[in-house]
This record gives sequence, C-alpha cells and structure tokens, in this order.
Amino acid sequence: MSPALETVLAKAGLQVSPDEFLDLVSDAARRLAPPHPEPATYFTPDQQAALTDVGLDLSPAGPGDARPRTRTVVAHAVLRDSALTVAEAARQLQVDTSRIRHRLGVGRLVGWKDRGSWRLPAWQFAGSGVLPGLETVLAEIPSDQPALVVAAFMTTLQEDLLVDGEPATPRDWLLAGGDPRRVADLASVLGTPA
Repeated sequence: MSPALETVLAKAGLQVSPDEFLDLVSDAARRLAPPHPEPATYFTPDQQAALTDVGLDLSPAGPGDARPRTRTVVAHAVLRDSALTVAEAARQLQVDTSRIRHRLGVGRLVGWKDRGSWRLPAWQFAGSGVLPGLETVLAEIPSDQPALVVAAFMTTLQEDLLVDGEPATPRDWLLAGGDPRRVADLASVLGTPA
C-alpha cells in the first residue's frame, strides 16, 4: 500500500490501515453515494441549501468528474472512522457506558447508529471532557440535520466567529472560550434556506 496514504492517515490521527480505510471508502461509496447525474435531486430544497452551506458540492458531475461524490464519500468515511464507540467515549469521559447512552438519549451528546451500535463523532470531545458549551449548541441544532452536516458545520471556518482576529471553526471558537450562544445561533439555522 502507498506510504503516502499511510502518512496522510497518521497525520489525520485516523487509527486505521490504508487497506481498512479504502474498504471504508468503498463501502461508503456503495451505500451512500449511488451514481446519479443530478446529485441535488436526492434532497429537498432545504436540505440542498444546508448541504451547500457546509461546503458540499451538489452540482452535476461532468463526464469523468467524480470529485463531488468522492469528497462526500471520503467525508463520510472519515467521520465514521474517527467516531468513538460508546465504550471509547465512556473511557474518555471517565464515566460508565450507561451515562453515555443517557446523554445520547437526552441530547447532551450526538451520535448515530451504525450496524446496531452507537457512533459518536469526535469533534464533540476535548481532552477528558466534552467541548465547552456543547449542550447549548446541541440544543439548537435542528433534529433533522444529519451527522455529516453537523460535523461539517462544527469544523468549517465561520466568518462570524473570530479568534485572534481570524475566522474560526465553531469547535475552535468554543475551545478558545467563545460564547456558546453565538455558535448555537448559527447552528439553529442549519437546513434553513439562505
């Protein structure tokens, strides 16, 4: 396997072999991104706006152009691979697994079911705790927003959130001690046409 891919995976902090990563990408491509000449037609206008707002390219692919599909498939694969299991989250937060499931149930953590088991996206954790202000932000995210949209929002630079005079991601804003209400206000309109 390519040493370059091994290096990229290691730098990204993804604990997976190149073969496993490529298997994940292949699996995600089969399940999540069936070929279609007009990818936007899979979504309602509101969903299209939300996905476009967080940086996904829903434009029709030209002949031989698989980049929009590829970017989405890779984003799904990375999101899935970097997510924690309930047991891993419990170890990180130093609590029992039942506390993690409870937090998921009441919206104090976000996750999705994958093959019968919970997966919790890594962006919401910081050190041995959760991201500062996480509950405030999660309370405002519309319930119909998929994990990939939320993850993309939390990790995409926002012009309205400045840290040291530079645009910051909502995650970095919160880690820098920024007001969680600012992020919550931005998150509350995910899925709303601009």
